[in-house]
Amino acid sequence: MHGSLGEAAVAMAGRLTGADPDAPWRGAAIDSRRVTGGELFFALPGERTDGHGFAAAALEAGAAAAVVHALVVTPADAPLLVVSDVFRALHALTRHVRQGGEERAPVPLRLAAVTGSTGKTTTKELATAMLARRFRAAKNEGNLNNLYGFPLSLLNVPDDTEWMVAEMGMSAAGELSQLSALSRPDAVVYTNIRPVHLEFFAGVRDIAEAKAELLEGLVPGGLVVANADDPEVCRIVDGFQRAREAGGGGVRVVWYGRGEEAAVRALDVRPAGGDSTGSRFVLAVGSERGVEEREVHLPLHGGYNVDNALAAAACAWALGIDLDSLADALAGAAPAAGRGVVHALDGGVTVIDDSYNSNPEALELALESAAGLAATRRWAVLGDMLELGPEAPRFHREGGAAAARLGFAPVVAVGELARELAAGAEGGGAEARWFAEAGEAAEFAAGELAPGDLVLVKGSRGVGLDAVVARLCAGRRAGGEADV
Repeated sequence: MHGSLGEAAVAMAGRLTGADPDAPWRGAAIDSRRVTGGELFFALPGERTDGHGFAAAALEAGAAAAVVHALVVTPADAPLLVVSDVFRALHALTRHVRQGGEERAPVPLRLAAVTGSTGKTTTKELATAMLARRFRAAKNEGNLNNLYGFPLSLLNVPDDTEWMVAEMGMSAAGELSQLSALSRPDAVVYTNIRPVHLEFFAGVRDIAEAKAELLEGLVPGGLVVANADDPEVCRIVDGFQRAREAGGGGVRVVWYGRGEEAAVRALDVRPAGGDSTGSRFVLAVGSERGVEEREVHLPLHGGYNVDNALAAAACAWALGIDLDSLADALAGAAPAAGRGVVHALDGGVTVIDDSYNSNPEALELALESAAGLAATRRWAVLGDMLELGPEAPRFHREGGAAAARLGFAPVVAVGELARELAAGAEGGGAEARWFAEAGEAAEFAAGELAPGDLVLVKGSRGVGLDAVVARLCAGRRAGGEADV
């Protein structure tokens, strides 16, 4: 995205100093180390550091201007956009860019918002790949999915983007309402609603109500892609559809799932077999001409990724992507870092890197998927599952018990909450070890590794179990081959 500094100043109700109003800006940054030239640098205040202390560095790196709420120490006559509140200014410019106007089309032209308790990132990646078969498509990178990350992502997409697929997360009520107002989605995709963030919510129904907020900004006649197998998704989408219709508005709902009632569904789901990773299934889509089917190989570890593939396929199909293109895009899928990446190591060792995040249902699904793979021995390094509230000890004990039941031993537990995970594994008859820190667990795991082992590594990203994966994989790639 690009524009003039004068236009940006008007959009943010700011005062431009030290620069020509006609001077251009291109993109945005909140980290001075990521400035490459031409960006607006937003000097956001933080808990530990204040972006105002890095404004000079951002300008020296080539930022077009620094957005600040007070004059700061910068080079003489440095270009500054002085605003009353930097965070609100970031949102104001995002709304301006997304809305467009008489002389400028909205950027992106259309936007699909993806939310849910699990599977958001994989669904976003797959949907973007599918839409790119026909449209100029973009996405938010990494985990830039909150009230800071999403605006930053949108301000960095190319001006000619026809569809942006934006993952949107939340940890408290009200956040998705704000993101919906900023993004004005043309389509909303729901993966599932599960017991996560229970530190901030009383239960799953309250989580569902917070997820429903994303529908508030859906454009008239917009698209909702919904999981027909998830009762809470069904409840909030049915309620929204009835409310829209009662108010004289319209909405298009496309359901996906494993059952016959879904317009996009997976049939005959099975492991890929042989040396292949992932699943095979028949992708079936309904249309006015009847039902079309294609055999699909999805090279993503874990049967749960079939549901993410269905969510993405339902969105893309509803937006005009043909079935052959959907199947081709799924065949070329690759996992995001830390989300089920399968590493094949010397000695027939397999390490499954699912270290990016964890919650009770995701842990059980990861354990079940790993238990289905061939191995001489299966064991796991499992970390704390964060933001689970008062029920956290129970969820961890149940996770450890599930690991034992599925044949994982030893179970290596990491983090204070994971003490209960270790206790659950021991109670289920499995050997268990507990470590306070990921570094200690990494050294133990490296010494434990033996030929033919399969190791699942999973925990909330705050535990840092990617260090365990790095230690296990260091110098042990099978024949120097790439990961599968």
